[in-house]
Order: sequence, then C-alpha cells, then structure tokens
Amino acid sequence: MARRHVGMVDVAREANVSLGTVSNVFNQPERVSPSTRERVQDAIDRLGYVRIESARMLRGRPSRIIAVLVHDIANPFCVALVHGAEAAARRAGLGVMVCNSAGDPEEEARYVAMLSEHQIRGALITPADSAGRSLNALDDRGIPFVVVDDCKTGRTQCSVAIDDILGGELAATHLLKAGHRSILFVGGPSHLPQVQARFQGVVKALAQARMPISMLTELGCDELTVAAGRDAGARVLGMRERPTAILCANDLLAVGVLQALFESGVRVPDDISLIGYDDIDHAAAATVPLTSVRRPARLMGSTAASLLITKTSANAAADHHHQQITLRPELAVRRSTAVLRHRPTAVTGAVPG
Repeated sequence: MARRHVGMVDVAREANVSLGTVSNVFNQPERVSPSTRERVQDAIDRLGYVRIESARMLRGRPSRIIAVLVHDIANPFCVALVHGAEAAARRAGLGVMVCNSAGDPEEEARYVAMLSEHQIRGALITPADSAGRSLNALDDRGIPFVVVDDCKTGRTQCSVAIDDILGGELAATHLLKAGHRSILFVGGPSHLPQVQARFQGVVKALAQARMPISMLTELGCDELTVAAGRDAGARVLGMRERPTAILCANDLLAVGVLQALFESGVRVPDDISLIGYDDIDHAAAATVPLTSVRRPARLMGSTAASLLITKTSANAAADHHHQQITLRPELAVRRSTAVLRHRPTAVTGAVPG
C-alpha cells in the first residue's frame, strides 16, 4: 500500500503548534523561538516530512534555492567562495546549487538555461564569457544575479570583487624592496580579467618604483592549475638566464612551479624567490610555505549571497540600487621569498615555448 503523503498539517499536529508557526519555521524562522523551532524540526524528522518546492512556487512564493556558478570547483579558492555563500544562505533559510562552468562560455550558457527552467531565486556568477552574454541571458530570463570576482569598469549590476590590481602591486613591491630586478610573471589564460588585473598591478609597481619594464617578463599558461605550473617551472629551468623572482597568477601555478624547481635542485628562496596568489590552504602547507596575496574568498561569497538575498527578499525596495563592492587583498609573507643576496641577472630574449 502506498505511503500517505505527510503534509504541514501533520507536522503542526505532531509538534502541537499552529499551521502558521510551521510556515514561519520554513519562511521566517527569526519570528519563531529556538525551542519551538526545535520542536517543529523534531516533528519533521519523526514524520519524514518533505517539502515540495514546486508547490510552494505555484503559490507565488520565491524559491529557496540560489545558484553559484563558478569557474573551477576543483580550485580551493572557488570552494572557499562557495562555503561563504552557503553560510549566508543558511542563515536566511536558503539552499545553494553549485554549478561548474570549467571556464567554458558554452558550458556556462547551458547552465544559465537550466537555471531558468528550475526557477531559482537568483544566482551568483563568476562569468566565463568575457563578452557578457551569460549576464544578458540572466537579465532576459528575469533571474536576479550578483557578479562575483569580476568588476569591470562601467558595469551596473550588483557585484563583489577583489582589487587585483592592488594585489599584483603588493606582490611586486615586496619583491622590489627585497632587491629583485629580474621578475617573471607566470600568468593564466589571458582573457581572464583577474589575471589581466594582477599583471597590471605588477606593471604599476614597477612604474611607481621608477624601474624599467624590461626587468619584467611574462610567461603565459593555458590553465590555472598545478600541472600548468609544473610546465611553467620546466620552461624556467630551460632559460639561459633565469629570473631571481617568480610571481604567479595563482597559488596552484606557484605550487607547480615550486615542485618543478625543487625536483631539479633549484632552491626556493635561495636561488629564486616565489610568490603565489589567492592564499589557499595549500600555500601555507607547501614544501616551502608560499608568500601569497590573500584574497578573502569566503567573505566575497558571503557578501555576494547577502546582496542577492536582500535584492530578492519580499520587502526589497522597488527602487533597488545596485552595489559594487570591492574588497582589499593582503600580502601573506612566508619563507618562499627572501632578500636578494647576489647581483641580479636581467632576463633577456623570448621565453622558451
């Protein structure tokens, strides 16, 4: 015999509360005392009540699910960002759906279409499509969104980003003050605005220190991964004149470079100083703890989710004004960088392919 569906009326009867109290536990938990919320939750657990979200939306109530669309869920920085968003969503009684575009604009477009079908409450998105087509599609579908980790000049949507120009500047200034005059920037995919901003910050630091741009060389990578970093490290080892310092566009690249150098007997920082970016947990735990630019990923995720929740709340102002929030990075100095103790050698010629 089929099991009878358990409804909110059954939960109210089991917990000895009104139907309105059960509804408030789901929709406005702050209006219910902790002891009553616990009693209702115990009744839910005993009865095995499952809330039917589609029925809720048919009654004109907003979805309780927000989506977080990121570049690479394997990247610890993205994981920390999602954790921050989850924490803010949990406080508001909402859930999170995580989508991984893998940096592919086409995959991102497929997810945007799917999110529309699922009638989510809204989305946090780190755009993979630099042309902004995914953002336009969200707009066209009426899906509220907050842009995360990508604040372009002139953009009017709600956004939360980190000042990566300042981050690149902090890292390069640290190396310049340590006496380095031969710096290699190991970057990722050139279309990523975050990578572009970090390189701009390095160039800005050189200009402010009145140092020639010739002391800076750029080495591009197709991915921001450890494997790509190992490949970059091998290319550094093949240089006729190696840099005295390497600044990587993220920590995964830096870990890969460190592995390649370590396996070939090149000492960090005695022979080459090395700086990463993001300050993921792996940075401090590396064979040589990495100096890294710390980006507050959890704070960025929670701030963006809070913006979205406010924007989509029942009492949101009709004249809602978009906010663009920029967080400041910090430099975490560890053992992978040191004061230069020998005469620097200029990097000349093209970087080996």
